[in-house]
Amino acid sequence: MIPVTKAFLPKIETYTKEIQRAWNNQWLTNRGELVLELEEKLKKRLSLEKMIITNNGTIPIQIALKILGNNGEIITTPFSYVATTSAIIWENCKPVFVDIHPEYLTIDESKIESAITNKTTAILATHVFGNPCNVEVIEAIAKKHGLKVIYDAAHCFDVYYKNKSIFNYGDVSTCSFHATKLFHTAEGGAMFTNNQELFHKLFYSHNFGHNGPTDFHGLGINGKISELQAAMGLSVLVSIEEIILERKKVVKYYNKNLDFKRLKKIKIRKDTNWNYSYYPVIFESEDELLSTLNVLNKNNIFPRRYFYPSLNKINYIDGNEMPVSELTASRIICLPLYVGLLEDDLKMICQLINQMIG
Repeated sequence: MIPVTKAFLPKIETYTKEIQRAWNNQWLTNRGELVLELEEKLKKRLSLEKMIITNNGTIPIQIALKILGNNGEIITTPFSYVATTSAIIWENCKPVFVDIHPEYLTIDESKIESAITNKTTAILATHVFGNPCNVEVIEAIAKKHGLKVIYDAAHCFDVYYKNKSIFNYGDVSTCSFHATKLFHTAEGGAMFTNNQELFHKLFYSHNFGHNGPTDFHGLGINGKISELQAAMGLSVLVSIEEIILERKKVVKYYNKNLDFKRLKKIKIRKDTNWNYSYYPVIFESEDELLSTLNVLNKNNIFPRRYFYPSLNKINYIDGNEMPVSELTASRIICLPLYVGLLEDDLKMICQLINQMIG
């Protein structure tokens, strides 16, 4: 079987060596030695001053919304994973959708201002497939209207925009370290800010609000990562250059061998150093997508419909029509992309797709 992705597994000896440290310390959670070491190594790699590793990639969005959302309207994208929208509702805020750009697939910044009301408190935008939003325009809009900006940067490990980590943008940026991501801790995530006061709130909010064993800064939740997850992260991080290089090879193969006369690729924003996190292709019609998907599945190849349906269409949302997002969601799939994907498999994938659209 050729799945859409596989978790990168480090050598078991590498992982057990890190696990042994946790055993020796007899410290399994509550920000032990491995968590602190992983944070420092990630900050160094990404040239960041502040970050907080968390137990998954959704908790950071929820914490950011709890602190910055103020139960208001949150302008957001309909083209993302469901966690982006469900977190808004979970935190007693209201999602207000703005359609996406047809080429970049990120929120269409030219449509944001018309969606702002006196109830709007924040903008929550997704850097889709690691492709940055127009962060300069969004920042200017937020500043003009007194809004906060939260970025769902789940796909963005090692993405740089204008030579800075994409995590530097927004009041808060978040990332996923889920097992399927380019860098992972099996399950995990992180949140980032450059504001010291906000960092303090984010930090105590992910640790039950604690200020020492018996005092509290304020309201909090359990967003802490364990030493076992950190051990996986440390084990994966030593291979990150290999991971990126191998994924880049797969992307180059697709770029060279797929027929783009009737397929469309995502347009990566200028001044972006991309991370080869996903390989989305857009078909001319949903019928063509479904027939191609059927043939691929019969050949034991399983791409995935990222992101379907458009989030304004999910059953607990009363959303307006989002024509670009809906059309894109109906015609896009992500092709298999992971370390260890064989050239013979890539050749078969490309041949089958080209035959179906030819």
